[in-house]
Amino acid sequence: MEYDVRPARPGDLAGLPSIEDSGDRLFQRIGIVFPPSPTIAEEMIAKGAGFLVAGDPPVGFATVGEVDGATHLEQISVHADLVGRGIGTRLLRAVVDGAAGRGSPGVSLLTFRDVPWNGPWYARHGFAELPEERWGPGVRAYWDAEIAAGLHDLGPRVVMWLPLPAPGTG
Repeated sequence: MEYDVRPARPGDLAGLPSIEDSGDRLFQRIGIVFPPSPTIAEEMIAKGAGFLVAGDPPVGFATVGEVDGATHLEQISVHADLVGRGIGTRLLRAVVDGAAGRGSPGVSLLTFRDVPWNGPWYARHGFAELPEERWGPGVRAYWDAEIAAGLHDLGPRVVMWLPLPAPGTG
């Protein structure tokens, strides 16, 4: 089955936290248990963020914002029952294409460095670790908020960056 990526419609939003919750079960299998809190989906919905979704009804989503003058990938989540079918890759491609279309210099994200479907997965898609001396104040604020929330206690975290060609160059 093909899961087309499209902008989320208002009726899609209520189902996104359950997609994220299903993905969190995959982390539990490797010993990462997130503290009780609203999901990233719930936080981003409350902020009025835009979402891309895969499928109708959605089986995966991505949400992005802007940090330090570039696109920042807040979250990609795919329903646990459908992981490994290329849905996350299609969502990531749509995020990157959208960022390029808006003239963003790149895409940043924070993720677990060693979790196979996090840091290594993004690296396979062209992302690389962003050295701390290149972090802007917005990325630093995300990092510090993660520390305060206890996320760094669950495993090594990393800031990653995918540079994009300047408009008209590539």
